[in-house]
Amino acid sequence: MATMMEQGVSNKTEPAATSLLSIRNVAKHFGKNIVLRDISLEIAEGEFLTILGESGSGKTTLLRILAGFEQPTAGEVWMTGERLDTQPPYRRRVNTVFQHYALFPHMTVEQNVGYGLAIAKRPTAEIESRVAEALAKVKMSAYAKSKPSKISGGQQQRIALARALVNRPRLLLLDEPLSALDANLRRQMQVELKALQREVGITFIFVTHDQEEAMVMSDRIALLRSGELEQVASPREIYNRPATSYTAQFIGHTNLLHAEVRQGIATSGALQWPISLTDGPALFSLRPECIRLIPSSSVVSNSSPASNNAVRFRATIRDQAFHGATDLLRVETDAGLMLTIRTASHNLPNSSSNSDIEFEFSTGDAVAVRRSEDRR
Repeated sequence: MATMMEQGVSNKTEPAATSLLSIRNVAKHFGKNIVLRDISLEIAEGEFLTILGESGSGKTTLLRILAGFEQPTAGEVWMTGERLDTQPPYRRRVNTVFQHYALFPHMTVEQNVGYGLAIAKRPTAEIESRVAEALAKVKMSAYAKSKPSKISGGQQQRIALARALVNRPRLLLLDEPLSALDANLRRQMQVELKALQREVGITFIFVTHDQEEAMVMSDRIALLRSGELEQVASPREIYNRPATSYTAQFIGHTNLLHAEVRQGIATSGALQWPISLTDGPALFSLRPECIRLIPSSSVVSNSSPASNNAVRFRATIRDQAFHGATDLLRVETDAGLMLTIRTASHNLPNSSSNSDIEFEFSTGDAVAVRRSEDRR
């Protein structure tokens, strides 16, 4: 995942394209329990937005408010200029795909997909045409006469999508629909689901607690923490330019460097580098893959500021874990600072365990972040 990341720019909560959905100052309380606090978010037409967060962050509650299964305690939801949160679920052009697909076992695939249209008493010819179209979109036409028990979990997931798409919604909500799949099938379905979203052009709001899944599929990620938006940005930006220490730690892995800034120089243990910040304490996120091995012939000074935009230091490897193409190292500098480093396995020198090795990182890779406890 790290190799896919690039430098981000500023944190954006507004999409570039035309807004489809506007969430305005939404809050939700269950008695004294505050689940959502002042959520405001604009979601673009045709966007794939992922609401990411750990258990209890409020992501499913927010999805249920959009679907109409919960009412907000405060705030409003608008879709293309029309108030959405005052409408009952059946009047919203919003459909939901749940974690458990809830297919009717006694019905065929095509009957499951067309069930909602049949209940709405649509003409038979229209039902058949729209069901065939929906099944073709999810590549399940060949299984139209099959029962759910005769198809795989991944195929059942496609049927659940077809059942939602057949109603031609403006907005599709997906509540962890891949969590029941095994790891390999889940990765395959991530790619297929994103491709399907591009093909049909419908806005998807996808809920997950899996940060890697969010990085692979999303146009933007809205990271929730304890009912508040921690950061909203593209996957590349939220990875490379986390706004807070919580974001930096939740999205991937990072080293948090507690530093002191004096006269344009940040000092963290034996590490020093130039920085355009005011004097005082500061916190930096440094991704493990941003730290590189340097040739052993290079001269390193642990006490001088960085030159040529590189911060060089010596460290001893304390732990080493093999991850196939990469190794994950835990190293300790002379000043006792512990760092995690991800490096290509073939880059490691022979008999490296417990040896004193030279490393470096670019000054721009140390990203200043706010302490999460200071966000309010």
